[in-house]
Amino acid sequence: MKTYILGIILMVSTLHVFSQEKSKKGVKKKDSISEVINIVTSYTPTISDAFKVKKNPKIIVSENTKKKKLSYTVFSAPVASTFVPKSGVVKGIDVGIKERLFDNYIALGFGNYTTPFIEVFLHQNRKFETDYGVYLKYISSENGIKNTPLNTGYSTLNLGGYYMKEARNFTWKIGGNVQQQKYNWYGLPAITFDDESIGKIAEKQAYGFYELEGELIFEDSYFSTIKTSLSLFDDLFGSKEIGFSLKPSFNFPLARINRNLRDLELQTSIHYLQGEFQQNYLNEATSNYRFFNVEIHPIYRMNWNKLNIKLGTKIYLTSDIENSLTDILAYPDVEISYPLISGLLNLYTGAGGDLHMNSFQSFSEQNPFVSPTLFLTQTNEQYKVFGGITGTVSSNISFNLKASYKSDEDHALFVRNNSKSNGVFNATTSLLGYEYGNSFNVFYDDISTLSIFGEIEIAATKRVVIGANIQSNSYTTTFQQEAWNLPKLEGAIFGKYKNDKWYANANIFFIGERLDVNYNGTFPSTISNIQSLEAFADINLNGGYHFSDFFSAFIKLNNILGTDYERYANFNVQGFQALAGITYKFDF
Repeated sequence: MKTYILGIILMVSTLHVFSQEKSKKGVKKKDSISEVINIVTSYTPTISDAFKVKKNPKIIVSENTKKKKLSYTVFSAPVASTFVPKSGVVKGIDVGIKERLFDNYIALGFGNYTTPFIEVFLHQNRKFETDYGVYLKYISSENGIKNTPLNTGYSTLNLGGYYMKEARNFTWKIGGNVQQQKYNWYGLPAITFDDESIGKIAEKQAYGFYELEGELIFEDSYFSTIKTSLSLFDDLFGSKEIGFSLKPSFNFPLARINRNLRDLELQTSIHYLQGEFQQNYLNEATSNYRFFNVEIHPIYRMNWNKLNIKLGTKIYLTSDIENSLTDILAYPDVEISYPLISGLLNLYTGAGGDLHMNSFQSFSEQNPFVSPTLFLTQTNEQYKVFGGITGTVSSNISFNLKASYKSDEDHALFVRNNSKSNGVFNATTSLLGYEYGNSFNVFYDDISTLSIFGEIEIAATKRVVIGANIQSNSYTTTFQQEAWNLPKLEGAIFGKYKNDKWYANANIFFIGERLDVNYNGTFPSTISNIQSLEAFADINLNGGYHFSDFFSAFIKLNNILGTDYERYANFNVQGFQALAGITYKFDF
């Protein structure tokens, strides 16, 4: 009580002296200061704990269990490292050094195997909240793969642009993308081809992708966003694929009903896919496919005691129009996390499933050496259950351990095609460039997969971050002898360093043994035995130096050990790859 009284006396005295000083300077009495001081409690000094965890783990289970793209290379798929390591819920640790950001940049480079590289991004902000930009990227490479008489070069061209405008209550954006990719079916089987047969093989393939996109982002509305796209995909052999999607998203504030309720998210989509192949591998008959899907996906998030809960479901109305098949499918979308040790360890579990609309474009992205003779159907991920633990050992070490089990109906598997040639030239036989056992078909099977995954990430210093992940897969097939071309073990080790001038990134990735087929003769023939593709490791480095805020130099080194491994059967990759160049960043 004495403390309160003393404080009041001191406050009043101070205000009185201050008022007198102001009066001396000509302040009228009516301008004098009058203030009421409410003292709630006395000040109690405290000493913080000696140890505090500076970073709590973030549980974003479903999104972060997808594959993480590491930007360790600019080289394209067929002749470079194609593996993309998986990632769990560990979030990337920031090295703490920020560069000045620019709206525009130009990067130029050149590498061995006659590999030119150019990347340009031009962006401009104008008055009245308008924003527009264009993007260009090109890379190509000449022959550089051993033990094949065919052309192994490739090229990739990406061109895109967008225009965005902010209105009073919404923002709209339109854009377009064009992609041209050239590959070669150079992976001939273990057949002795004579020179005349080799000279007859037209191994070239080219893919074209053309897309228009639009987006509306609303403010203070039940509508969150509306995204739409229209695309065309084709190749050199008359294959065509048209896709359309419309994705409205909604957000309903249930707090208007009850203040204890959170918002209800509603994600919806409409997908249409239509395509045709001019022939299949058996004969010259055309192959057509048409799919139409409508999805409704409500999500509600809540906290109950210490549990973080996500409750949702995915409902599909799906139609295989070409085969007159219609169905309604439903999948759970549930995630629960619990802080086992607050701020240190979290347990999580969940269940889900999904319907995956396969396409010629998606298959060519995974394996550009597929033949234009595929049978297309959708993959039904009937269910997936998972659980694990994530957390921090200290302020600079994060980890994630996870186990999952899923069941897929019509899981797509890449299998090497049987050669229609025995290697001897035949003037009466005319074969296409992919019919020499140098392309891949897609088989479907009902597969159950048990996966064990672990990862760790360490901020060794403010400027050095290292990490590693590994995943073991066990497959159970229904009709196929093996889970063709799916690895049982895969993993990666990565690190990055950065200071004011220098930066460097490194990664080593590993893919275990995969299995493909051998045939007992030319097409049509049965499978004679299993071909084993050896496990391999690939070491990649990239780095650079900043001469100034505007200029920098970079170098990328891939497959440093020069390993002559096969990503797919008979398709070896380039050996040691090096590319160096400069980057100029600027503002208009």
